[in-house]
Amino acid sequence: MLATSDVENTNDWSLQLDSTLQQLPVWGVGVEIHVPGNKLMSLFEHESLLPGIILTDNQYFVGMISRQRFFEIMSRPYSFGLFSMRPVESLYNFLQPEVFIFPANMLVTEATQAALQRSPQLVYEPIVIKSESGKYGIVDFHQLLLANSQIHALTLTRLQQVEKQSRIAKTGFRDLQNNYTQLLQNEKMAALGQMVAGIAHEVNNPINFIAGNLVHAIDYTHQLLNLINLYQNHYPHPVAEIQTAIAESELDFITTDLPDLLNSMRSGCDRIEQIVRSLRNFSRLDEADRKPVDIHQGIDSTLLILQNRLKNQKTHHSISIIKEYGTLPLVDCYAGLLNQVLMNLLVNAIDALEESIVNSQQSVGKNSEMVTQAQIRIRTELTDDQKVVIRIADNGPGISHEVKKRLFDPFFTTKPVGKGTGLGLSICYQIIVEKHGGQMDCVSTLGQGAEFIIKIPVQFKI
Repeated sequence: MLATSDVENTNDWSLQLDSTLQQLPVWGVGVEIHVPGNKLMSLFEHESLLPGIILTDNQYFVGMISRQRFFEIMSRPYSFGLFSMRPVESLYNFLQPEVFIFPANMLVTEATQAALQRSPQLVYEPIVIKSESGKYGIVDFHQLLLANSQIHALTLTRLQQVEKQSRIAKTGFRDLQNNYTQLLQNEKMAALGQMVAGIAHEVNNPINFIAGNLVHAIDYTHQLLNLINLYQNHYPHPVAEIQTAIAESELDFITTDLPDLLNSMRSGCDRIEQIVRSLRNFSRLDEADRKPVDIHQGIDSTLLILQNRLKNQKTHHSISIIKEYGTLPLVDCYAGLLNQVLMNLLVNAIDALEESIVNSQQSVGKNSEMVTQAQIRIRTELTDDQKVVIRIADNGPGISHEVKKRLFDPFFTTKPVGKGTGLGLSICYQIIVEKHGGQMDCVSTLGQGAEFIIKIPVQFKI
């Protein structure tokens, strides 16, 4: 068995912009594939933070089994008895896990981006790294995200210093800008990955179990109700004890209400499945290439995710959404990136409206009818030159002329530190203009709301 590497506190890392995977805490616990499966169980139970175990055959690397995959299979019926005393090789051949191996000298930022491109089912799996000497180790995916966030903060600090020190070369500043842009997109994708993978793992499996059993529950209920009905028809005068029980249990009401109750439960399961599909449609983490996309579907999925923001419990005011959808064809675009732009514009509009609501309440009183109904209007249309136009407008406080001039500048924001987690408007602008060959503009007057206009071609030719 291989020894475990010392795992140090993340705050003690000396990370730089060009830090590599070999600077992160690396686990080196490994076993031969011929040992019984319960050996893995004891290793995982002994070390609660161990993300995975390396498998070897006569000291040669074979693969890796993660903690999550191991306990997921072992929790199934009969799996423990089937695999605990058999060689680990049997379990590994049954799982056939997909293992991602990165070179130890790979940049943390590049590794994070590559890891986030994995399918939602694998996004939390640890990463195997290989050193130049041929040794293998395991890096926890969460440690990788923490390192990426530290480099993000370090990059931002450096950029702020660069902005204050005009003596720095323009080339170095441009490199930092690109690095910061990539890190922002990494963190956005990480948030999406956590959301989709978490829902898929925590909601999808149990809701499928419930939905599958509801079918049988409804069938069994109908059979039992039919059986009761037969008894009542053939034995219309039961003994007094049964008559009393029927009266106390309100059998007639149960007979009528139980099918409706089960149908309501089935409708609830269908609703949860719809939400999960909408989240997956929004993130599209497994779709890195351009493809024809329904723009309206992307907008609706984004609005569904933001539903809790539209009904603010603190201000006791809801934000109404007005959709004016035109007839659009499928649009050739990067669906995930475009949905992130839509998310950012809608979040900014909601933030502006919430600020306007709070200011109005403070000025005229919480229950005053003078507080204007907050609303976001979304319009789409197809132009004669085969371009899709998306307009997102709010009736918030608007944007001043000075702010509007700098709206799409890198790192410019009107929000205080720590508020807002979306993409910056400069990155949104790059996605629309550089990735899709489109245009992005803002029309606003202070005190009269703001409207962002996106225009992209239906077919974008590089």
